[in-house]
Amino acid sequence: MKAVFMTDRGKVRLHNEDAGGVFVNQDGDRLAIVADGMGGHRAGDVASEMTITQLKSEWEASKGISTAEEAEQWLKEKITIVNQILFDHATNHPECDGMGTTIVAAIATDRFATLANIGDSRGYIYNESGFKQVTEDHSLVNELVRSGQISKEDAEHHPRKNVLLRALGTEKMVELDTKTIMFEEGDIILLCSDGLSNKVSEKEMMTILLNEDHLEQKADSLISLANNYGGEDNITLAIVEFSDVSEGDA
Repeated sequence: MKAVFMTDRGKVRLHNEDAGGVFVNQDGDRLAIVADGMGGHRAGDVASEMTITQLKSEWEASKGISTAEEAEQWLKEKITIVNQILFDHATNHPECDGMGTTIVAAIATDRFATLANIGDSRGYIYNESGFKQVTEDHSLVNELVRSGQISKEDAEHHPRKNVLLRALGTEKMVELDTKTIMFEEGDIILLCSDGLSNKVSEKEMMTILLNEDHLEQKADSLISLANNYGGEDNITLAIVEFSDVSEGDA
């Protein structure tokens, strides 16, 4: 299995409030995460970094996750713990009031991949059926699309595009979505913050993911394209490719 993580401040923001990584547990399975922090006074980077630090530690100590049910349970349990940690930190540190983060995470084994998400950071899969988004945005605009009030095209330019209905750490309890998919030789998972998905089309993502470049070059090309289109936000992604060849960061 090959994997790479990459993040970039973009061309406009002064700070990078995104975080993430690809981590390996004691069985050699991967956990890929992208977290897009939010909150004033740089509290966004506190939220995303705390999230990654906690989940990295938990995953590297874990083993024995052999079924989709176990993977879904691990993600629900550990992300719920992180939510409480973030909520308590914001409560006890006034400068972090209102901080939170999106999260999209994928446990990738040689049989399946289990994704979990809160917010509008996305997970995509390329497989024999093509390239498609497998997560659902927890955003006001997506809810308007789902209810038929606006079209998908309208959503791209909606003035309240960045309003989230769900985030990690902003409430005492949080609900996350989980989904398990088959993960087979040649399949590719892409996780990304909205700094990428708001700028680069799915067709462009697929074209880059399927070219002959190394994984690092593909990640760099995606970030460069988002920057070329304006780069108004931080841009963060993780790519996991089912392959027997070791390459990239994990």
